[in-house]
Amino acid sequence: MIEQFLLPCLYAFLACLAFCFVVNVRGRMLFFAPLGSSLGWLVYLLCGLLAGDLVCYFFATVAVSVYAGIMARVPRAPATGFLLVGLFPMVPGGGIYYTMEYCIGGDTGMFLETGLHTFGIAGCLALGVLAVSSTVRLYTAAKRHLRRGRA
Repeated sequence: MIEQFLLPCLYAFLACLAFCFVVNVRGRMLFFAPLGSSLGWLVYLLCGLLAGDLVCYFFATVAVSVYAGIMARVPRAPATGFLLVGLFPMVPGGGIYYTMEYCIGGDTGMFLETGLHTFGIAGCLALGVLAVSSTVRLYTAAKRHLRRGRA
C-alpha cells in the first residue's frame, strides 16, 4: 500500500517542492502548491486501478484544478501558480522526448503511436482544466444572475 500509493505521492511532492524553489514560490504557498501535485498523483494512481491512463490523467487534472481553485480563494493568490506546480508531474515530457527520438530515428510507426499518446495526455490535461474552469464560471454567472433576479 505504502509503496504503491503514498511513496509516489511523496516523490511528486518533493519534486514539485524543488520546482517551487526554482520558480521562486514563497511563504505558505511553498507547502500548499506542491500538495496539489500529490493530490493529483494520488487520484491518478487510484484511477489506474479502474481505467486507462488517459482517463486517469483527466481525473487527476480535474482534482488538481479543483484544488487550485479552492486554494486560490483561501490565500487570495492566483490559481495559475497552483495549477502550474500541481500539473508538473503529469506533463508528458518523456513522451515528447521519445516521440522526437522515433521521428529522428525514422521509426514511423512508433513515432505516430507515441506522438498520438503524448498528444492525448496533453489533451486530457487541457480538457481537465477547461472542464473545471468552465463549470466554475457557469456557477458564478448563474449565482450572479439569481442575485440580480431577487433584487
